[in-house]
Amino acid sequence: MKRPWHAALAASAVALGVRLAVVAWAWRIFPPSADGTYYHKLAVRLAEGHGYTWLWPDGAVTYAAHYPVGYPALMALGYALFGVHPVVAMVQNALLGAAMAWATHVLVEPIVSRGVHPRAPFLAALGVGLHPALVPYTAALMTEGTTTALLTVAAAFASRARGVSAPRRVVPWLLAAGITMGIATLVRPQSLVLAPALGVLALARSFSWRARAAAAGAVLGVTLLCCAPWTLRNCMHMHRCALVSVNAGWNMFIGEETRSGAWEEARFPEECSTVWDEAEKDVCLERVARRRIREAPAAWFAKMPRKLAVTLDYFGAAPWYLRTANASAFSERAKLALGTVETVVSRLLLVFALAALAFRPGPRRNLRRLTGLLGVALALSPVGWLAYLVLALLAAEAALAEPAGAVLFGWTAAVIAATAATHAVFFGAGRYGLVVVPFVTALAALNLRRVSRC
Repeated sequence: MKRPWHAALAASAVALGVRLAVVAWAWRIFPPSADGTYYHKLAVRLAEGHGYTWLWPDGAVTYAAHYPVGYPALMALGYALFGVHPVVAMVQNALLGAAMAWATHVLVEPIVSRGVHPRAPFLAALGVGLHPALVPYTAALMTEGTTTALLTVAAAFASRARGVSAPRRVVPWLLAAGITMGIATLVRPQSLVLAPALGVLALARSFSWRARAAAAGAVLGVTLLCCAPWTLRNCMHMHRCALVSVNAGWNMFIGEETRSGAWEEARFPEECSTVWDEAEKDVCLERVARRRIREAPAAWFAKMPRKLAVTLDYFGAAPWYLRTANASAFSERAKLALGTVETVVSRLLLVFALAALAFRPGPRRNLRRLTGLLGVALALSPVGWLAYLVLALLAAEAALAEPAGAVLFGWTAAVIAATAATHAVFFGAGRYGLVVVPFVTALAALNLRRVSRC
């Protein structure tokens, strides 16, 4: 593996192989479950030419937009080509996982010039390819794995753009990053807020701030253009020009109602109980949520730590999904075992990521080390979610100090910050925290330079 692409290919092959092994084990025994049930049904209707519509038990058919269209559309493409069966979607998940491993290698490559061991990109990509929080989730017909892969691939395109000095050669990479972010936004609408940051990070320091602002606008513009046809569709059929989906009001209402910080069966407000239109019901719930927050802002803010804790302390997406899909095939003991393994690995990688940023060379070394040690202490405590916020601070500082790693460092900070902000407002769940996993794993691999000097 003398050439970088050889190592990237090897890591991607491993990532694909283990994920296909999961598919071979899971496809017969784990049917679509939880939200995956709805994604599958919507994908089937799309593949059969019925559009993004819902068939009700009484035979009525209505246009739908509660669930974002992106993931069912990707599934429908596979169903149309290879047949309607969940195994097709699982294989698509496996391919995206392999692409994520490749993209991780691309993200770490530029930092090798800063004293990181040449094997670090391969180690990072292999870590993502084998991560116990990501691999078993291949069987889940859910959006989080796809979103995670798309955000990693988009960052890899930005990293390629940053390595180019000629403005004309930057454009194709910016376009690729914008299209990928457009797909990610259609899969998970909150991804939109990250698009401008990717444009800023994609240009090297030799470019002016005006050029950076233009790049941010370009990536955001391409992202919005990808969503525009769907937005127009919503204007026509949903009686509301929603960018992607009409569930922000639902999420805000559940976030206001929750006591644990996670999803809970909400007590439906009386004033919305007779609103049947999908978009109008979302507006009604948002109105109720905003009113309650204004009436008791302190109580709403007090829930934020619990929301972040259930999002970042413990991911547990795969154990939860597999147990929900088929409890007889995946016991409570298996759920606990897999959850324990992924939590231990995730916390250790978080510790290594904090160490990699805290002990890197450069100015403000003592302050960084104190901050990193605080993060490590938090990572080994019951409030591990705070360690991710510390990591975001260290990553932001590293992005400003080290141009070679600006995309990886800056994107890590942006993804953690956006995830925390989103679920502090809405409600939390471990599966929503999966998007930080590849970037934490990539940072952890940077410690290899210190090992290599021993």
